[in-house]
Amino acid sequence: MNRIRASEHHDIAKPSDPRVSPDGDRVAFVRRIPEDDESYDSTVHVVPVGGGEPRQFTTGEGADSQPRWSPSGDRLAFVSTRGGDDDRPQLWILPTSGGEARRVTDVPGGVSNPEWSPDGERLLFTQSVTPTEREDGIDLELPDEEYEREPPDPRVIDRHIYRAGARYIDNARNHVYVLDADTDELERVTDGDFDHVSATWGDSTTVYFGVKRGAEPDDSMTFDVDAYDIDAGTAETVTEVTGWMPMLAATPETLAYTWTPLENASMRQSEIDVLDLETGDAETVTDGLDRTVSALGLEFRKDSLYFATPDEGRVVLRRTTETGVETVLDTGGHIDGFSVSTDAVAFTQSEWDHPGDVFAATPGGAEEVRLTRLNSDYLDDRAVSEPEEVWFENGEGDSTDPSAEPGHTNTDPSAEPGHTKIQGWVLTPPDFDPDETYPLAVEIHGGPHAMWSTAGTMWHEFQTLAAAGYVVFWSNPRGSTGYGEEFATAIERDWGDVTMTDVMAGTRAVADREYVDEDDTFVTGGSFGGYMTGWIVGHTQYFDGAVAQRGVYDLSSFYGSTDAFKLVEGDFGTTPWEEPDFLWEQSPVAYADQVETPTLVVHADNDFRVPVNNGEMFYLFMKKNGVDTRLVRYPREGHELSRSGEPGHVVDRLERLVRWFDGYSAHSDAERALDRPENNGLSAGSEADGTDGTDTEK
Repeated sequence: MNRIRASEHHDIAKPSDPRVSPDGDRVAFVRRIPEDDESYDSTVHVVPVGGGEPRQFTTGEGADSQPRWSPSGDRLAFVSTRGGDDDRPQLWILPTSGGEARRVTDVPGGVSNPEWSPDGERLLFTQSVTPTEREDGIDLELPDEEYEREPPDPRVIDRHIYRAGARYIDNARNHVYVLDADTDELERVTDGDFDHVSATWGDSTTVYFGVKRGAEPDDSMTFDVDAYDIDAGTAETVTEVTGWMPMLAATPETLAYTWTPLENASMRQSEIDVLDLETGDAETVTDGLDRTVSALGLEFRKDSLYFATPDEGRVVLRRTTETGVETVLDTGGHIDGFSVSTDAVAFTQSEWDHPGDVFAATPGGAEEVRLTRLNSDYLDDRAVSEPEEVWFENGEGDSTDPSAEPGHTNTDPSAEPGHTKIQGWVLTPPDFDPDETYPLAVEIHGGPHAMWSTAGTMWHEFQTLAAAGYVVFWSNPRGSTGYGEEFATAIERDWGDVTMTDVMAGTRAVADREYVDEDDTFVTGGSFGGYMTGWIVGHTQYFDGAVAQRGVYDLSSFYGSTDAFKLVEGDFGTTPWEEPDFLWEQSPVAYADQVETPTLVVHADNDFRVPVNNGEMFYLFMKKNGVDTRLVRYPREGHELSRSGEPGHVVDRLERLVRWFDGYSAHSDAERALDRPENNGLSAGSEADGTDGTDTEK
């Protein structure tokens, strides 16, 4: 069996956005696989629920995404960049009985989140447009194919948030549009210098959406939820919600929406309210469920509302009933997309033995069937290691019982008083021999309010490290979602010490195993995981090497340059001008003079979530203090580098991670990365240095 390698990212297909047809017979989904070092091939496929091979439904020209069945199932709308010289996605409609797809929009801001009206006569979507485009009507149709937005020169900024993702916003706002599916006539139904989000149909003439208003919308966490009457051409506010961007779902009689308490909103759990539109009464249907609602969406089917939650290393699908909330699907896997029809629920999920496939079940969760095996040819001759679930005690806080019912926290009589149970996993190398010893690689997740499982977006990275000869350990320390609100809020005003207590407790528990070489240990993480990598190497010399990726290293600098400054306000309850010394003390760069661990710093040039100045600062501080370090910056990339960056960059990052660890491992003959030719052992350097990108010096 062959071992998994970083360069095989190019061979791995991933499914997303499953959409079950109205009759429940077919599932449309997006299949995405690297096309070359710079781009991905993204096409819509359809697979029968009753069994059969997936069929490619759209051509490979451009990037296709967001398939949406019409209510009768006779048409499939999707978003695509085909047919253009730019990356502006447009809306297309394809007859499902056969024929050519037809482009139905030509708009400057790109189409996102299309949705058919219940009668199948209209589609709504959102696009991001500038005030000038709205005033001139360019947002409805481009004047010519050569139209391009000219970047401001100079760029004059009046907003709190002026860039996000990997792009500048330049005063554009999200607005809602409705398209007549027969005539292609397009109408904008919103206006003003506000962002409109989560648009959805209630009935065939009513559209609901969230909108941030007020003097400073970018600095607000309050949304109006408006209802727009298409026949009357008027909108009215139905309710107000707080928190991050709300998700909406509606029927003619009912409106469901997510909300989060404003106090410490960044670490609080999202709830769901269901509003009776006739009486005006709202009920919190997730009251008593001690789990946050995931961002996978809300869907009404019959009398039930479907939603997903993270739960102790799994993502599960739930629905409301007359008596409360029940679990529909708890497969043990990582569900990352779902849709529901009258007769079926379709979902995509990854598990320890595969990076993602499409599945279906009845609406109640019975008769689960796997519909695709997208990577069967690749996996047939690859050694895939199975993670071992571990629970360990951290020495602080109240104990939680992993056998407790979801949504409940019980005292675990097996835990020592004053200890908290933490969940983690251990992955051993292929051909593992318990009589041998192996180096240990510790991974720390981002967020900080996120949750890892045995798969998800980390499947390839975990398996690559194990295949390179490392025992891999990862966990969900306090602050993670999926274990209740008390667990998630335990890091309030203390990201570093609380999380480090949990991570190090798990690290030492795994390192105590006879097959782990405790004198050969390494640590890495991205975003908040990068913060924690920087924090740990500044507070202990336990690890022999570290790779800090896209991390927050100076909280005040981060606050002043990110689109997520509310994270600091919510988690730390302060601002840089209120407690500058406190935020400095909570920043990894404050301890750069205490770092001795060789530390590689990885960042992306266009990371506007955690701007690159954070990586530059941490690197320079360590460099000035004589630490073995190097800064690697990836052009054109944003904060999602490791998940959706250019394929060549995704591979390069993984290979540099392994190469850095190898250079300080007693179990490897490799030289330090600092002592080797720049591209030695990297796929990008295979032609230049005569290698095939494989590190043969191990």
